[in-house]
Amino acid sequence: MSLFHRLAAAVTAACLAFAPAAGMAQAQRKQLLEYPSIHHPVVGEKGMVASQSALASQIGADILRQGGNAVDANVAVAFALAVTLPRAGNIAGDGFMMIYLADEKKVVVIDFRSVAPALAQLSDFVDAKGEETDVASKGYRAPSVPGTVAGLQLAHSRYGKLPWKAVLAPAIALAEDGVVLTPDEAFVFSWGRDRLSQSQAALRTFYHADGSLYRAGETLKQPDLAWTLRQIADHGADAFYRGPIAEKIVADMAAHGGLITAADLAAYKPVVREPLVGSYRGLTVYTTPPASAGGATLLQMLNILEHFDLKASGAGSARTIHIEAEAMKLAYADRYEFIGDTDFVKVPLTGFISKAYGAEQAAKIDPEKARPAKVMRGGDPWKFESPSTTHFVVADGQGNVVATTYTLGADFGSGVMVEGGGFLLNNEMNNYSHEQAFKAIAEGKPMPLNAMAPGKRMLSTMMPTMVFKDDRPWLITGSPGGSTIIDTVLQVIVNAVDFDMNVAAAVNQPRIFQAATDTLEVEPGFNPDTVALLQAMGHPVKTGQTMGSAQSVMIDKGLYLGAADPRRPGALAVAP
Repeated sequence: MSLFHRLAAAVTAACLAFAPAAGMAQAQRKQLLEYPSIHHPVVGEKGMVASQSALASQIGADILRQGGNAVDANVAVAFALAVTLPRAGNIAGDGFMMIYLADEKKVVVIDFRSVAPALAQLSDFVDAKGEETDVASKGYRAPSVPGTVAGLQLAHSRYGKLPWKAVLAPAIALAEDGVVLTPDEAFVFSWGRDRLSQSQAALRTFYHADGSLYRAGETLKQPDLAWTLRQIADHGADAFYRGPIAEKIVADMAAHGGLITAADLAAYKPVVREPLVGSYRGLTVYTTPPASAGGATLLQMLNILEHFDLKASGAGSARTIHIEAEAMKLAYADRYEFIGDTDFVKVPLTGFISKAYGAEQAAKIDPEKARPAKVMRGGDPWKFESPSTTHFVVADGQGNVVATTYTLGADFGSGVMVEGGGFLLNNEMNNYSHEQAFKAIAEGKPMPLNAMAPGKRMLSTMMPTMVFKDDRPWLITGSPGGSTIIDTVLQVIVNAVDFDMNVAAAVNQPRIFQAATDTLEVEPGFNPDTVALLQAMGHPVKTGQTMGSAQSVMIDKGLYLGAADPRRPGALAVAP
């Protein structure tokens, strides 16, 4: 046999010998796992915690491991954030908590929005021309009566499982032992020095004795805050509203011309409310009622979007973004005109969130071209009427879910730290419609719905939200970000529902913001070709900052899927 024939025979034999292996390789190729998304959630089997602080998320997961439920863990995260995230985490701010109780199959909302002090007057916050002054935004007259501690204790007393002291213990340890600062956590004190200069206590707490900055890797201890947290652990919310902490707040207010009195603190009450309930493409949506203006505005947007086939136009396409922006434009206009604290003013909530009104508003949208904001105004939800920062989510292995959004207002709030208390006060007095109220008085017209009044909650965009599938929580989301919160939550929901994205992908997609104006704002790095198409459709587009920090959880097929929004450094989703 020639060399050629011997080689040919050897090759044939080798092919025959390896034929089964080749077949197996082909079968294996067909069975390889597919990863259709660039972004992947954290996966857990017994629950999930997602917050803007890695330390706080880990504390929440530890509480779940210790046998605590979602309420216990959520409250522990809230107190921990007051230590690890002082620009937004707080005990002297306010917010909203949404709780799903698995055993009762019930959703409740705890409204712990702050209220105006009894001494507050419009003249405190506007000048002779009726323009709002800095007094409403920083310093000792900017804080409203805080709601956070009362709201957290109400949630725990009704629905918690572990002892109250147990859920505060981790935060006390953090404040006492100190937090090793990350680069981002150290940097914010440089950025916030002007605001934090409103009080000597804040300067002593967040800067070295010589005034120099803490650097990344250094340990920040907060002994005064540890004292305050220990008082709350030992004596509950009474310590804050009637006890030794209240005494410190009132003394500081009196010494610096502040407005909050002992009577204001003692009178504060959080409120348990029914959630607003709507639907989107067959899924049930639970969100927050006023004084959150966000929930009603979200439901109106979703009702409008149901009239458009977003899936057909595609995620991130100019047409989809155009439709979303026009829906936002319509709903934000109504939000400013019709929403206020329902304990003080009448609000057309049923009409605002009705499907019929959504259809009427959707008819105003031109699918091909942006319409001026002034042309699209003029909706009337009353005729459809029948005779409400940082965000975190906890889900436990028993099916309970808690989502909380709470805030100091601006970063570091009023900049005022209570002497000896170690905590910052909010600056929510600038959330009332002071300038509009001044104009209404001057013109003899009715006061705006969001006008300040003693004990009245100011409007908010905070809106923890749950989307249910098959009568169970499926997507739990929310965000900080001021006026951008509503649009952020909307886009996370649309990404998950219309475009079948996993929760991490839904959170990571580029975002837009459109209020009741003509300008459409997009995040940095937005696709320039898409921007050009939007401009051709009549949208004036500008690039702004990143929007929100939508810590979110999806519960699907027995798994807990967590997504920490990367827009703010330090966020983390943790499975217990």
